[in-house]
Amino acid sequence: MAKVAKKSGRPATKRGRPAAKTAAKAAPKTTAADPAVTKAQTALDKAAAKQAAAAKKVSEARAKVVAARAKAAKTKTAASKKAVETARGALAKASEAAAETKAAVASAKVALASAKSAAAANAAVASAAAKVDEMKAKLAATAEADLAKATKAFAAKWTKARAAADAKKVKAAAKKAAAKAAAAAKKAKAKAAAAAKKAKIKAAAAAKAEKAKAATAARKAKAKEAAAAKKAKAKAAAAAKKAKAKAKPAKKAVAKKAAPAAAAKPAKKAPAKKAVAKKAPAKKAGKGRGRPPKKA
Repeated sequence: MAKVAKKSGRPATKRGRPAAKTAAKAAPKTTAADPAVTKAQTALDKAAAKQAAAAKKVSEARAKVVAARAKAAKTKTAASKKAVETARGALAKASEAAAETKAAVASAKVALASAKSAAAANAAVASAAAKVDEMKAKLAATAEADLAKATKAFAAKWTKARAAADAKKVKAAAKKAAAKAAAAAKKAKAKAAAAAKKAKIKAAAAAKAEKAKAATAARKAKAKEAAAAKKAKAKAAAAAKKAKAKAKPAKKAVAKKAAPAAAAKPAKKAPAKKAVAKKAPAKKAGKGRGRPPKKA
């Protein structure tokens, strides 16, 4: 009966131990409550809001450029062309501001990651200290249990030896925990530095790509406008040439109409000449001399 009672009582002690472990493991997860993390998160939120506002301005500036181009294509005035250039300048400024906000967001993200890493390292140190305290409590409880089983003759000697052993174990555990915390802090620092370097390179590449993209777009737009102007000029020249060619046949038609009219007038006078020619033989029969009549 006594053995059965012991077996039934053991699971209660095993069930109660994991609670302390879960409580100790949950401590490193509270990095969000760290003041540095909260401050970095607030800065990131502000930078993200500025980035969104800058992106909105870029979209509005692009819409204005499109509207100005459409108006310039219709009116083709110097004012409309100047409006296009002004809209382009505003777009360039908005793009630069957007690039700056993008870099600010990247920097804020790096700062937040660094703050979280530092908070995690601090939490790891606190967790290690809690484990050391837990170990102290466990060793003390074990020492008390073993001391209760020891005999009175060996009580003083056993207590001294056990205390020395416990102190040695605690010292080793503390040393191990300190080394682990230092390694975690070093790793977090190296990770943050690498992230900052990567973000800086990425931001520089993005700014360079954005600048090249803007230059290419401006060059294409200028070439497109020049081609459109050249096409319009060629179209106008072709229209003028066509109108000139159309006017020449009209002049020829007028000249042709005038020529038949001039030819028709002498034709009407021809019968009179023929009448004179017919009368000539009568004169010849009477006189027999004189000039011969003109041939019709």
